[in-house]
Amino acid sequence: MAAVDHTYVIAEAGVNHNGDRDLAYRLIDAAKVAGADAVKFQTFRAESLATQAAARAAYQRSASDDGGSQLAMLKQLELPYEWHGELVDHCSQRGIGFLSTPFDRESLRFLAGVIGLDTIKLPSGEITNGPLLLAAARTGCRVILSTGMSTLGEVEEALGVLAFGYTMPGGERPAALAFRRAYISSPGQIALREKVTLLHCTTEYPAPAVDVNLRAMDTLRTAFGLSVGLSDHTQGVAVAIAAAARGAAIVEKHFTLDRQLPGPDHKASLEPGELGEMIEGIRTVERALGDGVKGPRPSELSNMAVARKSLVAGEDVAAGEAWTETNLVVMRPGTGCSPMRYWDFLGARSERAYHRHEVVTDSDAG
Repeated sequence: MAAVDHTYVIAEAGVNHNGDRDLAYRLIDAAKVAGADAVKFQTFRAESLATQAAARAAYQRSASDDGGSQLAMLKQLELPYEWHGELVDHCSQRGIGFLSTPFDRESLRFLAGVIGLDTIKLPSGEITNGPLLLAAARTGCRVILSTGMSTLGEVEEALGVLAFGYTMPGGERPAALAFRRAYISSPGQIALREKVTLLHCTTEYPAPAVDVNLRAMDTLRTAFGLSVGLSDHTQGVAVAIAAAARGAAIVEKHFTLDRQLPGPDHKASLEPGELGEMIEGIRTVERALGDGVKGPRPSELSNMAVARKSLVAGEDVAAGEAWTETNLVVMRPGTGCSPMRYWDFLGARSERAYHRHEVVTDSDAG
């Protein structure tokens, strides 16, 4: 497992702004206070995202019993294009990164071309959206791709589209065989390693711990040789911290100012204090992972003499007397000869006299 010096933490504000610009600003501030590296929103035009017939997920229905369609819900949660520049500026002033997830090509063009983002986060639901994947790669932006609900084969197909978009000229006709060729090509693999991070994800809100399958992060890393992280939808902070311990390059977590606010994602989100707790836990893990070299650490050195033992005279010993299992014992402190030398001493004669419980020196090994 490749070492990760710093897990990049994305505080997923998503649609938890509820269409309220002031709430969006407050979410940015809360993410900064919690210690996140970036705050992420969602950019979409509801009319381009869902048809009138699209049903709401069970967790979305439980958040509101108004009987409305998914389209009606999404219209209330749009982040207007005109707010984006202000939010980006506010993030810059606060010293936190701004990200947003596009759900359609118009929004992608806006984020990459108008706002000028250099990193695009694509959600799990878009992993089979070939046209959006291709358009994202052709912006030249880095892509963070969530892989919830997908098989390894679907992830590979998506990576093929991205590799094609990064490496093939615009005149090249997109097709399944062309995507495959791009994926297995040296330029395609180089582009993917430079540009793409995969996020393991369980697309349920909240996600049951039994369905998280954190080991799938390792599977993704091994299968594709790419940087890997976690988009975490579980309750609490334990899984996100565990992901950092398993080498997650990125951890993404939904958060809200108040889980009691109306809206589909609030109940499965962390509140600001919990977000801060999660991030502190991740940073503690980073410090604890170390360099992998097994040896005494600086904080241990002063305890070695206290906790370890030495060879000690078990009774008064005269000069020239032979060391035996009776007069040679192992006791603290650890300031003398290592007990690993015990058998070297047995039968040898002491070079000087020792008082009972006096630490024995190396020279008496004979």
